[in-house]
Amino acid sequence: MPKPLTDQEKRKQISVRGLAGVENVSDLKTNFNRHLHFTLVKDRNVATKRDYYFALANTVRDHLVGRWIRTQQHYYEKDPKRVYYLSLEFYMGRTLQNTMVNLALENACDEATYQLGLDMEELQDIEEDAGLGNGGSGQENPHLISPSPPLVLSACFLDSMASLGLAAYGYGIRYEFGIFNQKIVNGWQVEEADDWLRYGNPWEKARPEYMRPVHFYGRVEHTPEGVKWVDTQFFEGKELRLKQEYFVVAATLQDIVRRFKSSKFGSTEVVRVDLSTLPDKVAIQLNDTHPALAIPELMRILLDTEHQTWEKAWDIVTRTCAYTNHTVLPEALERWPIDLFQNLLPRHLEIIFEINRRHLERIANLYPGDHDRLRRMSLVEEGDQKKINMAHLCIVGSHAVNGVARIHSDIIKATLFKDFYEVDPHKFQNKTNGITPRRWLVMCNPGLAEVIAERIGEDYIRDLGQLKNLLEFVDDDSLIRDIAKVKQENKLKFSAYLEEHYKVKINPNSMFDVQVKRIHEYKRQLLNCLHIITLYNRIKKEPNKNWTPRTIMIGGKAAPGYHTAKLIIRLITAVGDIVNHDEVVGDRLKVIFLENYKVTLAEKIIPASDLSEQISTAGTEASGTGNMKFMLNGALTIGTMDGANVEMAEEAGEENLFIFGMRVDDVDAMDKSGYDAMEYYNRIPELKLAMDQIAGGYFSPDQHDLFKDIVNMLLHHDRFKVFADYEAYIKCQDKVSALYKNPKEWTKMVIHNIAGCGKFSSDRTISQYAREIWGMEPSLERIPAPDDPRQ
Repeated sequence: MPKPLTDQEKRKQISVRGLAGVENVSDLKTNFNRHLHFTLVKDRNVATKRDYYFALANTVRDHLVGRWIRTQQHYYEKDPKRVYYLSLEFYMGRTLQNTMVNLALENACDEATYQLGLDMEELQDIEEDAGLGNGGSGQENPHLISPSPPLVLSACFLDSMASLGLAAYGYGIRYEFGIFNQKIVNGWQVEEADDWLRYGNPWEKARPEYMRPVHFYGRVEHTPEGVKWVDTQFFEGKELRLKQEYFVVAATLQDIVRRFKSSKFGSTEVVRVDLSTLPDKVAIQLNDTHPALAIPELMRILLDTEHQTWEKAWDIVTRTCAYTNHTVLPEALERWPIDLFQNLLPRHLEIIFEINRRHLERIANLYPGDHDRLRRMSLVEEGDQKKINMAHLCIVGSHAVNGVARIHSDIIKATLFKDFYEVDPHKFQNKTNGITPRRWLVMCNPGLAEVIAERIGEDYIRDLGQLKNLLEFVDDDSLIRDIAKVKQENKLKFSAYLEEHYKVKINPNSMFDVQVKRIHEYKRQLLNCLHIITLYNRIKKEPNKNWTPRTIMIGGKAAPGYHTAKLIIRLITAVGDIVNHDEVVGDRLKVIFLENYKVTLAEKIIPASDLSEQISTAGTEASGTGNMKFMLNGALTIGTMDGANVEMAEEAGEENLFIFGMRVDDVDAMDKSGYDAMEYYNRIPELKLAMDQIAGGYFSPDQHDLFKDIVNMLLHHDRFKVFADYEAYIKCQDKVSALYKNPKEWTKMVIHNIAGCGKFSSDRTISQYAREIWGMEPSLERIPAPDDPRQ
């Protein structure tokens, strides 16, 4: 039998058209040695594998930098409109392999490292995931933690902005420590520092010459010469989240203004003084509420530094800024205490108060005497502690507000921001999320990318809508066989990874049933856990039945202060301890908690997954992007009609997903009539048994009441109605098990899903942002290469 191809060899058969050609292997070897000697000051006698990684990374970076500089020269010459994407966090994952794939250098680098006696996969594994986030998604809500869709999404968006030829910049924070590393110790989550920079980062270049002051505290003076913010302090050290949020927008806006003022028209260099044309040349996208302070900060610059009138400044701000909302959970919307604002950012508080005064004056004129509406729409929330509602600030200060899936956008118009939608319906749009096929197919699943290219050509990588052409082959036995083979190879590879890194041996022929995402009550890992227990009890009751073997894998991080989420992890690990050591069950059911889930692990598990769990309560998930990644990589979805699942079902056909449970209208009706968990507990024997086992210490024999808080929550105050969907979920899982026994029909459903993925490319999403919000036109025109004589 021929030896299976490595991932690198598979990618050699896939070319990303329109990108750089294969570099000369000899030149790469020369540059590798040059960096080893002159950048790292090492030779082969003393160099370590980490040194070799840095030499390779710097060699690849040379090619990236050349294109980057040429791109900046091109933008300087052409002076296009630029978009600035503000996000407090960007989960980029690793850079080396992704860059090699995008620059079509991987084949040559693989050959060069081979000739140098090195293993490129080993070198790639040395790279740390970039810690461009610290998990602070809300200052007062311990339930929120990254990586969440808006943050992982940011990385896909940057990829698409570059691929579509937009003059775009991502602004965030370069954290010294990223989101914590998760360790599971005795079943509990333990947080360790993510010291991702301890060996340095070859992909960054500091620019101290562009350092800008960022002020805090102080007081405001109103003088005949204008308003002055004085006696301020500079940003130093680790600060609270509000300081981080102001820090990034203050530095960003100074850089935006600097770039705007210095431009070139043809052969003439000019300096713009008048900022009135800013919206014609600048678009600022606020990714969630974290960069909301960009609105009062830009007002401050225009009023206090540029001496614009309020009316002119406000017109500039609202035509420049746009806001993306990522949540329908009211507690997830940022609210900052006025006392904190007064102390930290007194000038900005003045500006926000004036924005609110004018805003409420407009609402009062539109709705005379409607004091309750004024209260609901105010930027300042009354109560024991007055707070600034940052989402309201974003809506009022932006010309466009978008949700990230059609159902999400409809919900925020109908509920969360209903008052604002009634006043300014023209502002509200939908931009369904997407993922980049470069990273989430070509790079992480080259075998599948190759099988697809053999049938429909390679152009689908830049136009994912072409995947629909796979439907012509849905009954083709050779395609069915090839896709099933790729999936099994990925499962074997991930099984070996688990055995090496987790010391767990699993059955690669079992169904890989995967739920990887933040640990949160609304994500309903508890519903998954109840299914595990039910399946376990069934196997114990009828051990001789022909059960479909499953390996159920759950991964994700819980916010350090989120007690329930950490207890959910402990329950999953406790159930796994019992199930995995039960000889009666054997390898028909295994439960694995995937420690320290992050982008790099996602790139391994997603291509190997058979079943994707997307089981949030209908109406709570904004969109999701993990659901799209699983779909593109050939996993079938079991899920509720929530977030992007709705559109996935439309694109692939609802019959090709496993849809169960309440719809949004059902949830709304239950909210009005009342949800009685005890009714389900008393009526459904399997549910009652599972809950009694949890409550009675079956899974925690050394501490019988360990999970009493989870039991109490599920029985008496479960906002996310786990029991209401339990029966439908179990029945749907039975359908999953039955279909998995028919590999041909299962794989035909997989083909329908892959073919339906075209809509979920971030290239499509960004094209819509560009045309419908930013006033820009995507372009596939190639910028001249670095050695072009015009540079």
